[in-house]
Amino acid sequence: MARKRYIKQDQGSFYGEYLYKQLVPPNHFFRKLNQIVDWERITELLIELYRGGGEYGRPPYDPAVILKMLFVSYLYNLSERQTENYINESIPAKYFVGIAIDKPAPDHSTLTYFKKRLTQKSNLAIFEEMLAEIVEMAKEQGIQFGSLQIIDSVHSIANVNTRKDDHRKKKEEEGARDPDARWGVKHQRKVKTKEGKSIKQTEYFYGYKAHVSLNSKTHMITSLIPSSGEAWDGKYLKLLVEKDLAQELPVEIVGADRGYDDHALHYYLEQEKGIHSGILLKDIRTRKKDKNKAVWFALMKTPQYQQAKKERFKIERKFGEAKQNHGLGRCRYVGLLGFGIQVFLTALVLNLKRMVKLLCGVGFKTPIFATV
Repeated sequence: MARKRYIKQDQGSFYGEYLYKQLVPPNHFFRKLNQIVDWERITELLIELYRGGGEYGRPPYDPAVILKMLFVSYLYNLSERQTENYINESIPAKYFVGIAIDKPAPDHSTLTYFKKRLTQKSNLAIFEEMLAEIVEMAKEQGIQFGSLQIIDSVHSIANVNTRKDDHRKKKEEEGARDPDARWGVKHQRKVKTKEGKSIKQTEYFYGYKAHVSLNSKTHMITSLIPSSGEAWDGKYLKLLVEKDLAQELPVEIVGADRGYDDHALHYYLEQEKGIHSGILLKDIRTRKKDKNKAVWFALMKTPQYQQAKKERFKIERKFGEAKQNHGLGRCRYVGLLGFGIQVFLTALVLNLKRMVKLLCGVGFKTPIFATV
């Protein structure tokens, strides 16, 4: 079998490993991350997407090197050009990526080509495989996943000025800047008018959604599906549960908010899969005059329902972390495919941060420049 060939990074030179031992502390986040992740397993997934598979033709960069650069980009919420500069200036980051101190990082355009290569041949399938691989690594290293999965969606605003976009379309100059983005409901809330009347107020957004399943015990994202902004959340619950079960996670309870309250979804969980439904019930379930509503009262009293209700905040907290620290509040790119890349890489960053915390006790503190 031919041997894989990559562009040499010379980390093992005098200017690489020796200085890194002196300058990157043993408990540094990046050092711990390199210790707990088998990056060669990720490389094996990615190199098959390259022409020649790294065995013949012009040697490519090791895919793990480029993937780590993207990880740094999303970890610190940097543009790709900023990422190149940061890695060239940061000794711990250069160590993590695997480049000798006296060697420059790959050009930022390499990151763009890398993303195109992955999506042109596999759409988003390779990102889904990487997410599943990280979950598998966590299990192999002794991280115990719990029986409760929490499902919810998080929205991201499209990288579009909607006013200019509407003006351009009205003048029939060209189409929408982002043809895949759609208007969706951010939330509904009750507000009081000046007259003291209580009314429902709906707030909308233009963009995309990520439908996410989070393990309540580990706080790790186990599966996700990107969609346009108008999609009904309930449509994706079954798909997420099936993905979790395919990974042999010990799913016994599935929790979700009231937006998922649908007869068919309760039936799917309880009757088809033998999973306790922790989907929060709408008030109409128990307030309406219905001789069959006793079943809903019984569901609300189960310990599984109460547990799901109590722990649902964990996924909201994870979404807050993704938006505040890693830029998920706004799309980096246009198109559903671009949003998919962003949300999967964000999920990988969140999971790897959590793994370092669980296995090594080392937390990651977001520096000031990453939030500017």
